[in-house]
Amino acid sequence: MRPLSRRGLLGQAAAAGATLAMPALVRAQGASARVVVVGGGFGGATAARQLKRLAPQVQVTLVEPASRFYTCPFSNHYLAGLRDWDSLGHGFDGLRAAGVELVQALAEDVDGAARTLTLSTGQRLAWDRLVLSPGVEMRWGALEGYDEAAAELAPHAWKAGPQTQLLRRQLQAMDDGGVFVMAIPDNPFRCPPGPYERAALVAHYFRQHKPRAKILLLDAKDNFSKRALFQQGWKALYGSMIEWVGQSDDGQVMRVDAKARSVETTFGRVVKGAVLNVIPPQKAGRIAERAGVTDASGWVPVKAESFESRRVAGIYVVGDATVAAPMPKSGFAANMQGKMAAAAIAAEFAGRAAPPAAYVNTCYSLVGPDYGISVAGVYRAEGGRIVEVADAGGVSPLDAGPAFRAAEARHGAAWYEAISADIWGA
Repeated sequence: MRPLSRRGLLGQAAAAGATLAMPALVRAQGASARVVVVGGGFGGATAARQLKRLAPQVQVTLVEPASRFYTCPFSNHYLAGLRDWDSLGHGFDGLRAAGVELVQALAEDVDGAARTLTLSTGQRLAWDRLVLSPGVEMRWGALEGYDEAAAELAPHAWKAGPQTQLLRRQLQAMDDGGVFVMAIPDNPFRCPPGPYERAALVAHYFRQHKPRAKILLLDAKDNFSKRALFQQGWKALYGSMIEWVGQSDDGQVMRVDAKARSVETTFGRVVKGAVLNVIPPQKAGRIAERAGVTDASGWVPVKAESFESRRVAGIYVVGDATVAAPMPKSGFAANMQGKMAAAAIAAEFAGRAAPPAAYVNTCYSLVGPDYGISVAGVYRAEGGRIVEVADAGGVSPLDAGPAFRAAEARHGAAWYEAISADIWGA
């Protein structure tokens, strides 16, 4: 697979969703139509902006408690000292300029029958269509001993914010020669390549500042996204600093003692770290449960053609909260799903058929400052399911040379800047 350039990446996305950017073709049925979007991240902010492009007469309100959205993508770069914290934050002035109304509050409850959303302020918003992009919540207690209090000692850092900053402070305070232990959950969870990129970039930080440190990855799986590429890069850049232990070799963590910074595996092995990073099992964000759109898995089943909930009509759910395999839970996937949901809603208001559902995803991972790898996929709706288009994606080749890896690292940085401008820019 050749490195996917910024132009090629955005070209693929444009080809996959060509009908999503034609506001002249869509006319809402009067200015009275109301769409409320919950969540200002990759999925929600995209849906709000795109809907306003496609149906400018529709009243679009974005509900988001934070004044700035900090991205999990590229937060591992912050842990490595390759980016500062402010570079991960994005404001909402660009969406306001596009005509989206912003309400800074927490979405508390949904009444699907009355079509209202209750906010933390006590305000109720009426909606004709509701888009939820709630991200993930941790399944507190799914790992014995790991709850919200434990996360203040052994951070998950799987939501960009105070947890990420806490983990960085712990890494900086760790003595040289200490062991950084990471517990990794079974699928599905947010950003499948994320833990393995984190290991690489923490290793980069250690190589610069704590060269005698070690990294131990305890995994509830026997395989992971881009495994061969990651392991080749780990060895090339960091030698034996990173050790990965899969489920079959007793890598699955069953219990956590956050105060002792230790974990216990399936067969009773106790492992202690100087810094303990526990990534617990996850589920859809709380507002999805309150809306009644989650199933027994804790995730949200959606219609492949539109990302409308299969359980409650008129509610669309995009991003990490959904059951959308084989699409991964990634920022790029959420962006594409937000665009498709917006197109489907706009078409419905206009009394037209929704455009054919097509999606693209690329996940770039940084193994070192000049060493990038990627995986790409193209998807479509077929028979009510999302299916991967054969031979349309691929992964970076093994044994590629330094120039290729450096190009992938640059393309990853270009992707981040481009998608950030697409979602939050003026």
